[in-house]
Amino acid sequence: MGALEGRVAVITGAGRGIGREHALLFAREGAQVVINDLGGANDGTGADQGPAADVVAEIEAAGSTAIANTDDVADFAGAERLIQAAVDRFGRVDVLVNNAGILRDRFLNAMTEEEWDAVVRVHLKGHFSALRHAVEHWRARSKAGEEVNAAVINTASGSGVFLPNPGQANYGAAKAGIAALTLVAAAELERYGVRVNAIAPTARTRLTADVPGIGAMMAKPDDPDAFDAFDPANISPLVAWLATADCPVTGEVFAVQGGQINRLRNWEVGEGIDTDQPWTIDVIADKLGGAAIS
Repeated sequence: MGALEGRVAVITGAGRGIGREHALLFAREGAQVVINDLGGANDGTGADQGPAADVVAEIEAAGSTAIANTDDVADFAGAERLIQAAVDRFGRVDVLVNNAGILRDRFLNAMTEEEWDAVVRVHLKGHFSALRHAVEHWRARSKAGEEVNAAVINTASGSGVFLPNPGQANYGAAKAGIAALTLVAAAELERYGVRVNAIAPTARTRLTADVPGIGAMMAKPDDPDAFDAFDPANISPLVAWLATADCPVTGEVFAVQGGQINRLRNWEVGEGIDTDQPWTIDVIADKLGGAAIS
């Protein structure tokens, strides 16, 4: 029996890259999977039903069960249709993996309003929209007396959480927002039997291939027998574990790359300064700008 036997999983952005690897592993582990992918280009333009359909065909050829969905998860009504499609076909949703994303990299002096809005919309609003409708489903089941055992795995990024990347103000801000969304959702949804975690993955995908200096670093090793640290398949086992019915973890963000997984910590209260008198600019300048903070 697979680790996800009997679980119903909705995976967004599952037509390619990391999302595809999630879907294939989930299916191998016994999950029934909804493959969501709009099929757009790296920048979010266009649409193509092919990627989602191809992954479904691959899963079915291996003897597992999946359906395709090509709704835009950043469209609130589209995200509702996605969750409803899973309920209509499989009777419920147990797992939501928010993975869909795009890139529109640009330095701040040249970034347009549309480039900012498009990236924040797909990443942050897309995560919220799918989560919002899944929560409605889980809350209704819980209120009806059912014991819900559900899991959400969001996709943040080192770019927004611990390693800011110049040219990605829109992407980094959205990904940092996703990390915060994860922590808030985990605190809110435990009462309904829902665990919420996030990953900050590093892997070779069609998006990272276009990031200057990153694509070359993530190239496949020349030796075909060598461990490929940037293979997107390295990311999915953590996501699958977080999706299992007996996983105890919630409210965590994990960095995952190759053979390494690390827990990430949110903002911490660090060194500080204090006074027993009203602050003045000069006092602050002296304490923060001169002497070491203690």
